[in-house]
Amino acid sequence: MVGKRGPDTHHVVPHHGGGWDVKRGGADRASGYFDTKQAAIDHGRQVSRNQETELRIHNRDGRIAQSDSHGRDPNPPKG
Repeated sequence: MVGKRGPDTHHVVPHHGGGWDVKRGGADRASGYFDTKQAAIDHGRQVSRNQETELRIHNRDGRIAQSDSHGRDPNPPKG
């Protein structure tokens, strides 16, 4: 299992047959499938903003490449 997968996260992950999925943390099924990573990221950011979750963007190898906070950040920047 790669990275935190909890109810306060959404993930952009590679789809097993090609393309990209957007999944809620802990979910088995994708909430959206996209042909391009950028389209998945755009959708994932919109959903993440609406639901105030952390967005984790994965590479093809499954590692988290980028993380965006859209609310409830447990470690907000100081200042």
